[in-house]
Amino acid sequence: MISINQPFPGTHLLKPKCFEDNRGNFVKTFHSGVFAELGIGFNPVEEFYSTSRKGVLRGMHFQVPPHEHDKLVYCIRGRVLDVVLDLRKSSKTYGQSYGNEISAQNQLIFFIPKGVAHGFVSLEEDSVLVYKTTTTHAPSHDIGVHWNTFGFVWPTLTETSLISARDRQFPALDEFQTPFL
Repeated sequence: MISINQPFPGTHLLKPKCFEDNRGNFVKTFHSGVFAELGIGFNPVEEFYSTSRKGVLRGMHFQVPPHEHDKLVYCIRGRVLDVVLDLRKSSKTYGQSYGNEISAQNQLIFFIPKGVAHGFVSLEEDSVLVYKTTTTHAPSHDIGVHWNTFGFVWPTLTETSLISARDRQFPALDEFQTPFL
């Protein structure tokens, strides 16, 4: 597994080894020893997945202390533009965002540290995104920042795109008081 340079401290785009033969393929998405060698401390305690129609936006989500978590995401069907927003006040990239396309075909894995909001837009029908997190879901600490308030240019998204009512009601970045140092 190799780590591809990313603009935010602590974020990693990972390219795993893929073993292919006439039966299909085999991809190892997590190995604690390899992660340790790459400088990624990650001890997942929960895993889940979402299926999204083409054009669906989910985000920008995160959990606040004391239930903040690191997150590992990868796409096992379809294709998504995965986007992160740095909410760590002391970070030189605070308030900045960027995205990576991850897909079943490119097999990229995105590691997102605590204090970085996460969201994505599905670029294909029925995209499946798998998430591993270092804390369990805590609904009272699960919040977000409005998807259209931090300068990221989303492809083909408008106010009428497929976005949940909850995600539409998140505060703008400039109204959000970050708890992340």
